[in-house]
Amino acid sequence: MFRFLCLVLLALPGLPRAETRVPTSQVEIQLGFAPVVQEAAPAVVNIYASRIVEARRSPFRGDPFFERFFNDFGSTRPRVQNSLGSGVILSADGIVVSNYHVVGEATDIRVVLNDRREYAARVLLADEEADLALLQVENAPSLPALTLRDSDTVQVGELVLAIGNPFGVGQTVSSGIVSGLARSGTATGNARGYFIQTDAPINPGNSGGALVDVNGDLIGINTAILSRSGGSNGIGFAIPAGLVAQFVAQARAGKTEFERPWAGLGGQPVTPDMAEGLGIARPDGVVISEVHPQSSFAADIRPGDVITRVGGQPVNSPAEVIYRMSVAGIGSTTSITRLRGGTEQEIEIAMIAAPDSPPRDPLETGPRAAIPQLTLVTINPVVIDQYRLLLMSEGALVEDPGPFGARAGLRPGDILRAVNGVPIGTSRAAKDALEEVMTTLSLDVLRDGRRMALRFRI
Repeated sequence: MFRFLCLVLLALPGLPRAETRVPTSQVEIQLGFAPVVQEAAPAVVNIYASRIVEARRSPFRGDPFFERFFNDFGSTRPRVQNSLGSGVILSADGIVVSNYHVVGEATDIRVVLNDRREYAARVLLADEEADLALLQVENAPSLPALTLRDSDTVQVGELVLAIGNPFGVGQTVSSGIVSGLARSGTATGNARGYFIQTDAPINPGNSGGALVDVNGDLIGINTAILSRSGGSNGIGFAIPAGLVAQFVAQARAGKTEFERPWAGLGGQPVTPDMAEGLGIARPDGVVISEVHPQSSFAADIRPGDVITRVGGQPVNSPAEVIYRMSVAGIGSTTSITRLRGGTEQEIEIAMIAAPDSPPRDPLETGPRAAIPQLTLVTINPVVIDQYRLLLMSEGALVEDPGPFGARAGLRPGDILRAVNGVPIGTSRAAKDALEEVMTTLSLDVLRDGRRMALRFRI
């Protein structure tokens, strides 16, 4: 009963949706969350997705010892892999949001409504890093939809409901509160993510379902739990509605891939020791360690500056900076609060895509090269962002080692810094150096930030 006495809002007929009050009668107490569920549940759907994958038929399958050592042994055959999850209808014309890990690579998607009607759907826009995917329901009539709330107005302690299809048992509603905001880091399962934390029970199958407030407005998309056993331990994470809104805007604009602004910055959270050294009263913000010369921040930000706010919202990690920029979207400008020498200043920064300059210039080495069929590209901001390279990376990147490069020990993402002692700055320089007649070959390679040398006799 205490939970209901603390209920912030009851969506009863005749009451304004924004009104907040304590229940005044036994009837209102008994209603509980029922009015909110009745409003929100029809817009939450079950999603059945399948895709074709190559499965290996091994005679050692199931053997606890030999399967570890012969996991690549045996022929392959295609098989259907099914996944089950949830989704949320965002518009009457059938746009549905779910998680990438539910539908991102699916070849067949079925959306089942709360009233058991079933429709086919196709992916409009998906992004693995954000773990979001937008679907278009095919040939559906006008559908019930949830309203996206500004997730920046969400506060810790708010009552919330998680609606989804856990374990495939059917649509289920669980209640809780917002336990935390701006969660990021490896504990969430996505070091570059940014989440709302809730203690509303979330289980497998809830992925892609709705996290709604007591008005029935969508504040987040349930995506992950923190658990040692695989079951809900009261620590769940939801992708904020602010990022979902940007996905919808890009899908409406005809984008087929999610585009996020490029910062071109390197930095880390301000620690108490750093704060003391920087003369800051509290360890807030992100201290900048490097700035790419092509970054839109380059004119106003330099190493040693501290960014404390993006778009008027506080930031305390690189993931939060990226989230705020993603919500703003490419082509916009957003305010950045910079702390330099103890003085704060607010500046406007343009949100741009990673520049594709100098050109990638993809090239493949010829049959007479020391390593034939090696595909190389010139490193630029687009390549740095795509392969998550160190910010100031230069040289030629191995996009595809080909059969000969793989035998030589090269991998996709390796950076060629020098060939036979000659520094390499572009894919053309690397191709020319590899195609020169030689008796020995020396490669200076950078892999995952570590330098290595490869030596061969031709």
